[in-house]
Amino acid sequence: MAASKRYRAAVIGGSGYGGAELIRRLLLHPEVELARVASVDHVGEPLAAAHPSLEGATELLFEELAPARAAEGMDAVLLGLPHKVSAHQVPALVASGVRVVDMSGDFRLKDPADYARYYGVEHPHPELLARFVYGLPELNRERLRGARLVAAPGCFATCIELTLLPLARAGLLEGVVHVQGLTGSSGSGVAPSAGTHHPVRAGNLRTYKPLEHQHLPEIAEALAQAGARELALRFVPVSAPLSRGIFATAFVELPDAWDEARLRRLYEEAYAGEPFVRVPRRRLPEVAAVSGSNHAEVGVAVGPAVKGRRTAALFGALDNLVKGGAGQAIQDLNLALGLPEGLSLSDTGPWPP
Repeated sequence: MAASKRYRAAVIGGSGYGGAELIRRLLLHPEVELARVASVDHVGEPLAAAHPSLEGATELLFEELAPARAAEGMDAVLLGLPHKVSAHQVPALVASGVRVVDMSGDFRLKDPADYARYYGVEHPHPELLARFVYGLPELNRERLRGARLVAAPGCFATCIELTLLPLARAGLLEGVVHVQGLTGSSGSGVAPSAGTHHPVRAGNLRTYKPLEHQHLPEIAEALAQAGARELALRFVPVSAPLSRGIFATAFVELPDAWDEARLRRLYEEAYAGEPFVRVPRRRLPEVAAVSGSNHAEVGVAVGPAVKGRRTAALFGALDNLVKGGAGQAIQDLNLALGLPEGLSLSDTGPWPP
């Protein structure tokens, strides 16, 4: 029963797809009670007005609340707001003393100049950037334990970071790295646009923001922290005809001593103890295998030696709304509260998806 749960949490920005996944996971959480959901849409309506799958699951209504009011009596507030909106909501939450997990890109970067370049505006509160912990557990697990302010990583960023993290830690990631990533339409948010409208997107592939996607600087920061040297990512995102999921492919040149068997062992050892990252044994990663779950998959393929070098192709797949979004935010929350990090996240997702 909710009354027996140890912690209380609110969601601000609960009407979008990320908000839906936050709500769903919190309703299932054995230790955290979802007590309040704030939104400027569907005010006064039941949560199922925006999220039909929640029909009958809760009596909560969408409320229009100022941040400080949303935080009253809460142990944590999770934000599912758009970029450039969250930045104006967070300071009041910080002032209230509540624990914050923000899913937007507004507090992921340490350099406000990078934020201005990639998000197109000056950061309104650059003084807060250094106080946030970047919420990739596979990189920052110990820093996340007990953290008060967490910036959950972006969907593309999570997938690409997990795909390249073992190389960075082994000192094998430097210089130019080419990456292509395909993403589902839910990553564009709940509000439709000409580019995300189903008749245009279904049966279509198209690139957008080539070589200048806003996740580039957070990926560079995270991989540099892990050991990458003078990294220059060349990233091309692609809009794919699926509703959820991300598939990334990275190309890296390695010394010829790194054949496929050796590289695979590196990845298996790197993720052997990780609860939500797996290296498939008999196949390469695929979106359908992780859809609807908080799991990510990574894999490798290595070409023949040519003049002392080999080309390695590294693959990653995840669900953009779960491990690439709200699921990872819940994982961060669990760590910050001192709870087992897999609470409400251990399901494997459906098959077929």
